[in-house]
Amino acid sequence: MNEKTILKLQLPTDPLWVKNVVESNIEELLTDHAFCEQKAASNAITLIVQNPNLSDLVQEMCDLVQEEMDHFKRVHQIIIARGYTLGRERKDDYVNELRKFMIVGGGREAQLIDRLLLSAMIEARSCERFKVLSENIGDKELSDFYYELMVSEATHYATFIRLAKKYAVDVDVDKRWTEFLAFEAQVIQNYGKAETIHG
Repeated sequence: MNEKTILKLQLPTDPLWVKNVVESNIEELLTDHAFCEQKAASNAITLIVQNPNLSDLVQEMCDLVQEEMDHFKRVHQIIIARGYTLGRERKDDYVNELRKFMIVGGGREAQLIDRLLLSAMIEARSCERFKVLSENIGDKELSDFYYELMVSEATHYATFIRLAKKYAVDVDVDKRWTEFLAFEAQVIQNYGKAETIHG
């Protein structure tokens, strides 16, 4: 998978992030990853609560919640199998910075599209990070696991982009997505230094 053409991300993750940062603290990576999955499920639930009238979105988010919580459970099982314990939830500074780019106020349509595009952005970067992990981590179990999840995250990314285009009437989704990508490229420059999925 080529992230430049499929995900459109402008700044790739340096593979040395895996060797120099992640592999020294797998437990931290797994705890952070577990909570990333839980937050993704929570985000899908929020979309359902805020948009109960959009039946297709509700159905797709129901499926997403189940899948994300299944991923959470699987990460937790790996944590237990390795003799670790799930730590406390980690703050995701990367996601919090991306949220600052979302439209405040405005109409419901603009807010919905921005929420869907923010979700797509997080899935895209997670997908890219899982690809880097799968290709560079010296742990066969985790390499295979992250390859599988990379494929899943790519599907989620595509789902959010598709829904944004489906429900957009007055918003130019392609233009707004290009703006999101440019903003994300500035944000991600400050990351790649911590043993977390977006760190």
